[in-house]
Amino acid sequence: MAFMLAATGSGTGKTTLTLGLLSALRRQGYMVQPFKCGPDFIDPTLHQMVSGRISRNLDLRMCGQEYVRDCFDRHRADADIALVEGVMGLFDGGIASPAALAKVLQIPVILIVDAKGCAESIAAVVKGFETLDPELPLMGVIFNRVASQRHLELLGGAVLAHCRAPILGSLPRNEDFCIPDRHLGLMMGAELPLAGQQLDSLAAAVAEDIDLEAITQLAAMPQAHRDLPPSFPEPPFGDKLRRRDRGGRQREGKGDRLRIGIARDQAFCFYYQDNLDLLEAMGAELVEFSPLTDSKLPPRLSGLYLGGGYPELYGKALAANQEMLAEIKSWSEAGRPIYAECGGFIYLCQGLFDQDGEYWPLAGVFPCRARMGKRLSRLGYREATITAPCLFGDSGQLFGHEFHYSDIEEMPVTVNRVYRLPDGRQEGYQIRNTLGGYLHLHFGGTPSAAGHFIDLCR
Repeated sequence: MAFMLAATGSGTGKTTLTLGLLSALRRQGYMVQPFKCGPDFIDPTLHQMVSGRISRNLDLRMCGQEYVRDCFDRHRADADIALVEGVMGLFDGGIASPAALAKVLQIPVILIVDAKGCAESIAAVVKGFETLDPELPLMGVIFNRVASQRHLELLGGAVLAHCRAPILGSLPRNEDFCIPDRHLGLMMGAELPLAGQQLDSLAAAVAEDIDLEAITQLAAMPQAHRDLPPSFPEPPFGDKLRRRDRGGRQREGKGDRLRIGIARDQAFCFYYQDNLDLLEAMGAELVEFSPLTDSKLPPRLSGLYLGGGYPELYGKALAANQEMLAEIKSWSEAGRPIYAECGGFIYLCQGLFDQDGEYWPLAGVFPCRARMGKRLSRLGYREATITAPCLFGDSGQLFGHEFHYSDIEEMPVTVNRVYRLPDGRQEGYQIRNTLGGYLHLHFGGTPSAAGHFIDLCR
């Protein structure tokens, strides 16, 4: 059984309803495997907080159809229901839209409609979504932020009179269901932004006002969507992740694996789980450490991976941990491999001006400083072309996503730029075997890049 929960646009309550459904279905005894459409790092942690299972990103733009299908099939195999949360509006994002993903996965779509501020006009919205793509029938509608019983009657009467999609339920307007947020989005799952009584209340509201039995029957219905035309990238992935690495080597025993340090704490928490799984499948043992609290790197490491996150919120603590800063800088100066993206890249700069203008000195691997802005600096998918030998190979494409509020001061021309972005920017700064930049890479579309990193670490 599987279905997608999509919406008319951002801010309509997709994540709140997803968490409510995950919790309500789990309380009915179902094992639910969550997924997230698109490059989001935060929503999957909220899914895991509620479902108890690691949520996976399904991104056609970065990973291609074969990888996405394989990921979906592998991770839902032992679950009763798969729930895919969409991103933005149902048709937003071109080849990476929730609608495109639903077609590739051949799963039904439930549309969330924000009812705040309208009544009978809601039928025109639902009708438009029903007719825009006749090959993607809506299998049901859920109203969110319903003010009263009379409001629900007006909404339901209009949709029943003019639309085909059945009404599967509603959720009342309730500020207790709101998830706290900040500049990069919602709070992370580890911060328990919606837990205890709040989550109980949300699950109870979903169980009372949404037809869970109809949804489970809907999720079990066979679909007959046509496949989309091939999209890029299209890696020859299949089940190879389970059997051998990209160089043809069989997976090694744990005792023989090289050890890669993964920066993981409140400041560094943005990782695609599939990237970590791919490194493990290629022979790596992943060892977590905290740049916030650990004074030394774990022993016997062969490489470091510093993901993104919130270093700007922890500048004082990161700067105070002089022992770890010195360890990381010495590691880089010794020519040992480091890959750092976005927040991890900021950590390797000389320092950071946070949102209050406070300056915090950091590792000093890259000879520039980062500065937080008040507005979003960059956002969007990026297809990077490798232009110089680097941790990920000598040539080829890399697929990723950019999302940050900070910018760096001018990087000296003496620092190598190893890939070019579509807008002409030279990015991917490499000093010795340390590669850093703002791009969050997903290795699903280019597993050979992860293989090259492993080989260099080896």
